[in-house]
Amino acid sequence: MEYVEPVLGIANCLGTPACKYLQYHKKLNDYVRNFKRMRDELNCKMEDIELQLKAELLRPLGKIPKKGVEIWLKAVKEMIREAQVVENKVSNGRYLCRACNGKLVDEKTGEMKKFLDNAPNASEGLATDGPSAGLPLPTSELVGEEAVRNEIWACLMQEEVSKIGVWGMGGVGKTTIMKHIHNDLLKEQRFERVIWVTISKEFNVMKVQDDIAGALKLKEDWPREGDKLRRAAILLEMLKNAGKHVLILDDVWDKVSVVEVGIPEPSGGNGCKLVVTTRSEHVCKYMGCKVIKVKPLSEEEALILFLNKVGPNIVQSPTIMPTLKLVVKECAGLPLTIVVVAGTMKGEYSPRIWKNALKDLKDRIGKVEGVEAEVIERLKFSFDHLKDEKVKDCFLYCALYPEDYEIHKVELIELEDNCLLENITTQFGLHGIKMHDAVRDMALSITRMNPRYMIQAGLQLEELPGKEQWSPDIEKVSLMYNSISEISIDVLPTKCQLLTTLLLQHNPVKKIPYSFFINMPCLSVLNLSSTKIESLPNSISELKNLTTLLLCDCEELRDLPCLSMLQELKKLDLCGTKIEEVPEGMDMLIKLRYLDLGVFTLKEIPAGLLPKLVHLQHLGFHWNNKRTSLKAEEMEPLKKLECLTGCFEDINEFNKFISSMQQSKKNLIKYSLHMSSSFMDATRDKTVTIGGVQNWEGELIMHPIEIQELNIFHCDYLRSLVDDNSSFKNAIGLRLCRIYDCKGIECVVSLSSFASSFAYPFQSLEMLNLLALPKLSALIMKDAGIGSATTSTLASSASFSHLKEFKIVDCSSMKTLLPHWLLPNLQNLEEIHVLACSQLVEILGAETSEVEEKGSDALIKFHLPKLRELSFWELPNLKSICSKSGVMVCDSLQLIQVAGDCYKLKRFPPFVPLVGNGQPFAYAPPSLTIRSWEEWWEWLEWDDHPNFKNVLRFNPFAG
Repeated sequence: MEYVEPVLGIANCLGTPACKYLQYHKKLNDYVRNFKRMRDELNCKMEDIELQLKAELLRPLGKIPKKGVEIWLKAVKEMIREAQVVENKVSNGRYLCRACNGKLVDEKTGEMKKFLDNAPNASEGLATDGPSAGLPLPTSELVGEEAVRNEIWACLMQEEVSKIGVWGMGGVGKTTIMKHIHNDLLKEQRFERVIWVTISKEFNVMKVQDDIAGALKLKEDWPREGDKLRRAAILLEMLKNAGKHVLILDDVWDKVSVVEVGIPEPSGGNGCKLVVTTRSEHVCKYMGCKVIKVKPLSEEEALILFLNKVGPNIVQSPTIMPTLKLVVKECAGLPLTIVVVAGTMKGEYSPRIWKNALKDLKDRIGKVEGVEAEVIERLKFSFDHLKDEKVKDCFLYCALYPEDYEIHKVELIELEDNCLLENITTQFGLHGIKMHDAVRDMALSITRMNPRYMIQAGLQLEELPGKEQWSPDIEKVSLMYNSISEISIDVLPTKCQLLTTLLLQHNPVKKIPYSFFINMPCLSVLNLSSTKIESLPNSISELKNLTTLLLCDCEELRDLPCLSMLQELKKLDLCGTKIEEVPEGMDMLIKLRYLDLGVFTLKEIPAGLLPKLVHLQHLGFHWNNKRTSLKAEEMEPLKKLECLTGCFEDINEFNKFISSMQQSKKNLIKYSLHMSSSFMDATRDKTVTIGGVQNWEGELIMHPIEIQELNIFHCDYLRSLVDDNSSFKNAIGLRLCRIYDCKGIECVVSLSSFASSFAYPFQSLEMLNLLALPKLSALIMKDAGIGSATTSTLASSASFSHLKEFKIVDCSSMKTLLPHWLLPNLQNLEEIHVLACSQLVEILGAETSEVEEKGSDALIKFHLPKLRELSFWELPNLKSICSKSGVMVCDSLQLIQVAGDCYKLKRFPPFVPLVGNGQPFAYAPPSLTIRSWEEWWEWLEWDDHPNFKNVLRFNPFAG
């Protein structure tokens, strides 16, 4: 039999033309070299795509690989296995004929080339959005409104209703109601997408198209510029492919043409819904919507909301209550005015003050006609009652920004919490504020009556306002977020002697004439951020009263004039520019409080510069520029420093700075400190990132105790993050820890360190991300000498007790993710994401000793009361989610997502409810949905619990 295969091979070759046969025979070595080259290229391409996928899957929002990418990867792995078989046969000389070998490798080379040619294109995206229909929106408390909320919901659930118009006066609560409904739709998962877009008064088709494209996560496929018609056609196709969705257009002021934007007409056939919120019933009718009116709150509902906001001490005052009820009545049942007026009166305990407030409100409303005017007067009541003039100025400064703009608090010179502004977290994770559009209307009504203001932000202007609009009394001008590309000399203002603030950011301005700043001697704040200017005119050097110069993200800016005359300058932002040298005269700016030189092109920090800027409170340098690495000695004089971003190339300099900071008892409010040229996006206020540090055993980095985020990567010397000698154990306030590509890491915590008294690490940790750690075999590793009693003590410790999200990717030595004895520490765990861990066998495991102790027939309960999401990708050896003798107790579980090669996972673990101790039966957490490919679902086995499949809800990936 050993000759049969070679003989068949020769017979196969006889069918080959003679010339080709001879070529195979003579050039076998060449064919083998081509074969190996092609195999290596294919293997590299596969690894490259897998790495890119891993990077995509580490991002939030539930990314999953595209179906075509998964199929390609699976087929390529099989092809590479086949190629290895061919190589073994040829190298072992199993074939009697060189020509047959040549033919074999040539054919396999051709097959591999086809795979390489058909490789997924990264520019088209390798991953797509997973089950997440969108992110929940922050909402305020909803009092009353149940009837209208239920009516809107009922319409969304009815197939025959495709367009819904929610209308009502400003401040009545339309947006708040729809935010709650938006979040309810996400929970219900009846629609594949829920898209929220704010329209605002100044309707801009291009902006609406961009916002919808952004909600759909379109990147490479979406043209940022170009004509509206082509963009509409692209958007139309994208929305058609988005499946059943709800598109919510908030704050529509005038009729919107869905055709012009590129929105497919919703219908019962496509299952899509369109909801608009507006102040105009006419808009609802014009757009063919089912009209639903949001009415003001009833007197009882209004009183409940007011009392919730004004504070319990006032509620308990019988002398105030009669007047308070009359004040509530003057708010006309509008949630916005109720909240604002209640916030204004909070802390006022004098009956006389309440009576004066009631009279003031009545007088104001009596002087105006029209519902909208009355709303503005009620809000003006709160503005006029702001006691600090600086806070009033700060509030009006917010009106300089476009409608619905998210304003970072750091952009404001003065700010205190007040009832007129909504505290938010911006899309960049920063603390900010936002003006309700009705509140902004009130602010603009104040500034319009005041010749000191010119506010034309976000109006799509293509040139500066004419000379006649530049009043001699003008002080503050906002022209931000327009399309002004040229500042013509013909329209330059001639008299702006009192102008203090000029905001031109986010305009495509390329050049500013010399004469532009000549007539602005009092200019104090100049914002040219995100413009296309290449240089500034020398006349800017004459602005001796300038305190703030913002040039952030001016990507064409390469140099600045001398700044030595700007003696009053307190804030200078050059982050994201292309300057190569520190501007001349910067050492004279001794009043600087804020300096951001986050510029990659900057060649150096001149020696002796920083020690002269002793008043600096904020200092920022580019994290990935070794030429601007910080020196501890230069930083030591900066005693007022509160915020710092920078890179320390040398470990000793890093240690010196941390040591001096601790010795001087100076606590930075915010920092992002980097070692070497390492970087990861800092998401917390206090971050340390360490990368590429090797072979310095015993020389440990000293960390500030209050550190909130720690990033470590390319540090192969580490065996564990926390042991007896590690200073990481002092980071007891740590919230986020990410460890990437550290080839020596065997565990995160070594339990040998707990032999003596020890401050348990990670007691505040909320997120843990582990990526590309080939030796990692356990989250916590126990020494052989640690018995079950010690393990029990550890399980009751505070370590990992606040952990909410655990993500582990490409850790090839891990076999059991979380042992049962550790679960008592993980009672706050909400999400587990496991990707590309090739040897992982089970997620939740019980040790042999535990099984023996309980008995083979006993059930081991894996209790995770807050677990919401489990996601798995590319786990070829995963056999179980929990041990065979285990059951899961987690009614909170909402999603199990399985993608990639997880075909050994053939069974789901049984669940038992939180209440009840019976045997597992056909029970599943009430909100649980399973997401995967259809064929994987059909592959599952249900022998142990045949009725289990019937109680599980399966929602397959599309495509």
